[in-house]
Amino acid sequence: MSLAVALLWLLTVVVDTAGQLAFKAAAVDGGEAAQTLARWRHRLARPWLWLGIACYVVEFLAWAAFLSLVPLSRGVLLGSVNILALMLAGRLFFGERLTPLRVAGMGLIGLGVAVVGVGG
Repeated sequence: MSLAVALLWLLTVVVDTAGQLAFKAAAVDGGEAAQTLARWRHRLARPWLWLGIACYVVEFLAWAAFLSLVPLSRGVLLGSVNILALMLAGRLFFGERLTPLRVAGMGLIGLGVAVVGVGG
């Protein structure tokens, strides 16, 4: 894997994870309003939703650049590492549970990404 491919891959993982975390923060920071419209007004006034959208714009551009350098089948498999990053970030930032079954799944995904990355 060339340096450019590795850096683009890392960028997509970081920006995608940041975007997902921002959307999660926006979802849990819905304000006290019981009405849906009022909740959305509150979310639109907060930075989390906009940060998530900005991250997705950057991630789209990075992903397109990444896919221009690797075959689609390999790129999608390498992109699966986002699942690992999101699970760990969800645990770290939101206290989400990592059950033994989820940890086993993470291990299998990590192993698959490593096989695809090394297999080249």
